[in-house]
Amino acid sequence: MGLQISVRECGDVSILDLRGRSTIREGESELLGSHLKKLIDKGMRKLLLNLSDLAQIDSSGIGVIVATCIALRRMGGDLKLLRPSGRVLDVLTVVRLLDVIPSFENEAQALASFRPQGYFATS
Repeated sequence: MGLQISVRECGDVSILDLRGRSTIREGESELLGSHLKKLIDKGMRKLLLNLSDLAQIDSSGIGVIVATCIALRRMGGDLKLLRPSGRVLDVLTVVRLLDVIPSFENEAQALASFRPQGYFATS
């Protein structure tokens, strides 16, 4: 199964639900890169990649994620990961990507992490 991408919006965060695999073999990573670039070109600065149904990722997929994260951070945005598991989690752990890009198990917590942490007024 190749890569299938569906995009949802939650406020100013774009959530990309990834299903299948992101590898160089069938051009899936190129497809992911073009989806991410289109969102950035449309002005989206907060991206959440839902990896719960991603079965495989290789260096080309990781390269796309890293390049997108760097580009977003330079523009004042960010990219975060949601529910990596199985082989994908193993690969992300080995390359230490989870040390650089925040990962969440809960979508609500991931979305909340994009909100600025301000001070609360006390009365």
